[in-house]
Amino acid sequence: MSEHDPYADIRPYRDDEVAPVLARLLEDRELTGAIAAFRFGGLARLLPFLLRPAVRWYLKRQLRGVETVHDLQLVIRGYMDAMIENTTAGLTVTGLDKLDPARAWLFVSNHRDIAMDPAFTNYALHVNGFDTLQIAIGDNLLTKPWVSDLMRLNKSFIVRRSAAGPRELLAASRHLSAYIRHALTEQHANVWIAQREGRAKDGIDRTEPAVIKMLSLSRDKASEDFGEHIASLGIVPVAISYEIDPCDALKARELAERARTGAYEKGEQEDVASIGVGIAGSKGRVHVSFGTPLDRRFDSAAAVAAEIDRQVLAGFRLHPSNLQAWEALEGRRAPAGLRCEAGSVSAAAFRARMEAIPEDHRPFALAIYANAVRSQLSLREAA
Repeated sequence: MSEHDPYADIRPYRDDEVAPVLARLLEDRELTGAIAAFRFGGLARLLPFLLRPAVRWYLKRQLRGVETVHDLQLVIRGYMDAMIENTTAGLTVTGLDKLDPARAWLFVSNHRDIAMDPAFTNYALHVNGFDTLQIAIGDNLLTKPWVSDLMRLNKSFIVRRSAAGPRELLAASRHLSAYIRHALTEQHANVWIAQREGRAKDGIDRTEPAVIKMLSLSRDKASEDFGEHIASLGIVPVAISYEIDPCDALKARELAERARTGAYEKGEQEDVASIGVGIAGSKGRVHVSFGTPLDRRFDSAAAVAAEIDRQVLAGFRLHPSNLQAWEALEGRRAPAGLRCEAGSVSAAAFRARMEAIPEDHRPFALAIYANAVRSQLSLREAA
């Protein structure tokens, strides 16, 4: 950090930093090894002396002419197009027609997948004429320098979750809050942040009031009341719905272990592996719903969190997989009147997917899908 660049430790890379960071990445043996392993599997371990140089050559070719963040994101757009074509049965988007692309918005999203939640939100904005996002990412995911470099090249900023104690955590939260407000008001940049720390592994989308309290740390209490501050941030709830969760078996394993022992020890590269599964795995139909900006009528973090929850649940699209899982757990037909999208995955295929999961993990896997139905029923009862 410096007086002239107070957010240098957490902000995304700027255009003038792209070339040197890319040059550093292209020489990183761990990165080229990781890509080779992802692309070629066990062959990468047998022939690293052949495959690492091949990966480096391919990357240099792909990145030729990339000098700015925008240039890089156009390359990523090509990969997103291919990923949507190969791993989804279609992406649909609603709600953007009600938002002004000329102003900056703070998109607060439900969180099911580490990489794909912000990626789908970003893609939806890009193809509809909005500026791409700056994305909040926890430092727990940045286990290697090359991972941090890649994320910051793609307009990610760092959330310091590894602060040593309460005082350090508060300082990190103030710094983060000030940066988000700076990005929105000074840079006029759209920002994405998850509604909670960590994914909703059980399929229950709930906003942590602590996230809202962090955002409010940038408020000038002498001149701005809480409601004015919330309105100034331009908070827009976002609901992302996946017909199939590529990480369902991984999440179910963790949930089963926690239920059995009360704890779960995450492997060193487990989050990175989940990112890979989330990107490459089949997702069925995917829907991104953009809600209505929050106004100034809110007087507490809890009230803001409750409104985000209401809009996320209202915008969430159920699929036949959700109803099938609910019926399997409840032993009866789903109540009538629930709005459900047409599915791309047959009942038999979904049943086979669940049956491939170990029996003691299976109730947790089914609950990942069924809890979305339970949330919809709760919303209906509250209306």
